[in-house]
Amino acid sequence: MNKTIGIPKALLYYKYGNLWTMFFEELNLDIIISPNTNNSILDIGDRLSLDESCMAMKVYLGHINYLIGKCDYILVPRIKCLKKHEKLCTNFSCLYDLVNNLFDTKILNYNIDVERQEDEAYAFISMGKELGFSYLKSYHAYLAAKEKDKMITNRKISKQKTILASSNKIKVLVAGHPYILYDDVLGRRITKILEDNNIDLIYSDNYDNKYLDKYSKKISVSNYFTYNKEIMASISYYQDMVDGIILITAFPCGPDSLSNEMIKRYVSIPLIELTIDNSDNNTGIETRLESFIDILKERKIRNERKDN
Repeated sequence: MNKTIGIPKALLYYKYGNLWTMFFEELNLDIIISPNTNNSILDIGDRLSLDESCMAMKVYLGHINYLIGKCDYILVPRIKCLKKHEKLCTNFSCLYDLVNNLFDTKILNYNIDVERQEDEAYAFISMGKELGFSYLKSYHAYLAAKEKDKMITNRKISKQKTILASSNKIKVLVAGHPYILYDDVLGRRITKILEDNNIDLIYSDNYDNKYLDKYSKKISVSNYFTYNKEIMASISYYQDMVDGIILITAFPCGPDSLSNEMIKRYVSIPLIELTIDNSDNNTGIETRLESFIDILKERKIRNERKDN
């Protein structure tokens, strides 16, 4: 009987979910992915968390709770360092210990710490070996999944370039961590309002990160949080191609609070920062978004008059 791997649809799922899923599929394992975030998942995660935990962490624990009893292993990534001299938020290095102490479940280890010579390939091979597969089988499954994931990423980037080149609608760069932008209870309530207002959305994670250092340094040469550097690089790269920027963060994110201040000082086009908290009331966000959209529309009209 095949082992079933549970994957929480939260946090790093929105960055590595396709890669993880395709790796397990290459090994012919069964997979269960928790559903899109809903208020029930958030409420359970909120009760399991400390008050000081960020919204994204509360959502994650709710997804872990959903998977309990439904699978043989739950994938819980522990990522400390993806590049030398850079770090990730401490939440990503403590996830394993947090889940292990809160829940009675088997955890599938996925550890990355480049400064200890534990890179992405090492993490996948270790997972494969823990599940009973050989080094070669695990490594080949990783390479196949990596190639498929690269194709998906390139298609997203290409689609975004097409939107930038062809559409005459107002374009807004939605900037933030993917686990905020694409989560139904967190960022999707914002992007849905924009879509309903006929706005073209450009997402900060759909970006070729081979330019990461070049463009992130335009905003900060000292920021060492890898995922925040990616957001900075994307904003620096796209800001001349869009009409405005919406910076979305979850309360209370420490790395975001630092990098967002640097971003706001750098950006020269209209920008609004929206912070998602536990409030169920969308009225404040909707009001601010409506005002921001009106600003972008008026600015576009003025620029078109100047061009004519």
